[in-house]
Amino acid sequence: MTKLMAMIDGSIYSRSVCDHTAWAAQRTEATVDIVHVLGRRTGTEAPVNLSGNLSADGRAALLEELAEHDAQTAKMAQKRGRLILDEAKTFLQEDGIDGVTAKLRHGDLVETVLDLEREADLMVIGKRGEAADFAKLHLGSNLERVVRSSHIPIMVASRAFKPISSFLIAFDGRNTAMKAVDHIARSPLFAGLRCRLLMVGQDRPDARKKLDDAETILKSGGFEVSAEIVAGQPDKVIADTVEREGIDLLVMGAYSHSRLRTLFIGSTTAEMVRGCLIPIMLFR
Repeated sequence: MTKLMAMIDGSIYSRSVCDHTAWAAQRTEATVDIVHVLGRRTGTEAPVNLSGNLSADGRAALLEELAEHDAQTAKMAQKRGRLILDEAKTFLQEDGIDGVTAKLRHGDLVETVLDLEREADLMVIGKRGEAADFAKLHLGSNLERVVRSSHIPIMVASRAFKPISSFLIAFDGRNTAMKAVDHIARSPLFAGLRCRLLMVGQDRPDARKKLDDAETILKSGGFEVSAEIVAGQPDKVIADTVEREGIDLLVMGAYSHSRLRTLFIGSTTAEMVRGCLIPIMLFR
């Protein structure tokens, strides 16, 4: 791993994103890009039709005033963005991380992510945005868009960082889960951590073979693995295991089903990100 990308927005999750990024950077000796995106201006009020309401001189004066207001708003947003980045950079440097670069970008968040992730190996992002305290049962509005669009692993930071000594792989036998296993077996990020491999479903021969194959790969990477198949509802079994065994990090494939299907039947990914109090690493 050579570069991490930390997405911050000035919310209460920004410090946690920095702490999780510092942990990953220390273990992998990676450099860090801290990114803050200033979104495109989106008006919440209906446009006012000025024709017929104002004289030509009045209309011109108002338009000039509105333009000045927009310019000041953009200037303040940019200044705030720089302050957010400077503070985050200071946090990381105080944690002993060298090679930190701050990047302020304008435009759509997902488009920015897709552009910058080409040089990154892992992205760290907060579970919720600036309205986090007002929507504790809801995920950040941009999180699913980013996860569905990105091509690199994503660590979704929890509200507060705590030392990570163990991780659980929620293994379903799909390509994304095997991709996660292959990545973990070769990554210094997970070296020395206690590994738990959990498959939820019926203990059939085909499922057992996939689990055994994953266990073999992890053991070849130097891990001591505790693996099992447990019957039940995936989100409940995973959440109960995380809590009962004091797991510090959850690893899973992201969004196995289409948006249309998850609209009707829900998503294990969304449920875990929403309900878990620990960081979650997602693979697409």
